Amino acid sequence: MTDAALDHDAPLDHWDARHREQDELAAGGHPDLDRAGNELFYALRLGTLLSLIGDLHSPAAPLFVLDAGCGTGYFARALDRCGHRVDAIDASQEAIDRARAAGDGPRYTRARLDEWRSPWPYDVVLCVDVLFHLPGDAEWAAALRNLASLVRLTGRLIVTDADTPVPRARGDRIRHRPTDRYRAALEPLGLRHTESRPYGFREAETGFHVFTRIR
Repeated sequence: MTDAALDHDAPLDHWDARHREQDELAAGGHPDLDRAGNELFYALRLGTLLSLIGDLHSPAAPLFVLDAGCGTGYFARALDRCGHRVDAIDASQEAIDRARAAGDGPRYTRARLDEWRSPWPYDVVLCVDVLFHLPGDAEWAAALRNLASLVRLTGRLIVTDADTPVPRARGDRIRHRPTDRYRAALEPLGLRHTESRPYGFREAETGFHVFTRIR
């Protein structure tokens, strides 16, 4: 997939502008929080994420991790510093440019969630606060199927969403889907829901959902 092939995707204009106009935390965090609030929000999510995947790591055999929808690379860089080998993708060229400029070890590539291919399966595929920004069900399902295909046997797909009783839209850019909708999409693909961890941050309804490949 070439960068030019993504240029037709009009919603990317919104994300390119957001990453260009806001600082690296607000662009991928909560736009209504000040910088101190977003620092807390990022730290809390990172701590929970490390507790979810840390028991799979050994210094002699680092995890292969995909950060799907990496934004400017906050989580990708943190996981790289922890010794994991990290690929990171985002559809926004502005986000990828800022992530690369920050340096460190992740390999950044511009790609959509439903189009990324890898020569190896991943121990962990991570998608933080991204899937509910896909309001169309077909686009959401295609992204989820592709991310699932990248997870090795016994590996984990970690996604975040608000566990609403039924799908719920917020404006025209956000659509939250219940965990049962994720289960229905992923269980036929061999991934079982194994854990949920709410953020527990202020009024946030969103949390981590872990799916483990069992076949």
